[in-house]
Amino acid sequence: MSQQVSTAAAASIWRKMEAQVGDLHDPARMSLASPEELRAAGLSRMKASYVHSLAGHVLDGSLPLDALPADDEEAIRLLSSVKGLGRWSAEIYLLFAEGRGDVFPAGDLAVQVQAGRMFLDGERPSEKALRTLADGWRPHRGTAALFLWHCYNAPPL
Repeated sequence: MSQQVSTAAAASIWRKMEAQVGDLHDPARMSLASPEELRAAGLSRMKASYVHSLAGHVLDGSLPLDALPADDEEAIRLLSSVKGLGRWSAEIYLLFAEGRGDVFPAGDLAVQVQAGRMFLDGERPSEKALRTLADGWRPHRGTAALFLWHCYNAPPL
């Protein structure tokens, strides 16, 4: 819900969807929601199709959220096979929903900006360059990402 919209807008969409659809954590209910219902709650046509894709993958067992591969890269590949979920979405899910400690969302703008401020004289690194930099932080890259997010909006000491 929150990709490319403000936090307030995402919260509003979430509340409207709950009112329209009910339990948003129930893939069967989500798959039954019509595109019109999802659009009325504030989703774009594309995001509504992503909701249906995700629900379908969970329902047919091709995306076992309760049994994702232990290998982070394998889990990212599986999550990314769902229409609308890319590497960033998969990494965010693994970091926050599963608490995987070595997942590093190098494609995240705030992580890039803060890493540039702290380590590269203010120059924002590319995703590839940041992955290379973060490689030395294994197996705690998830902690590093959380630290960079925390510092992103914090005033300098």
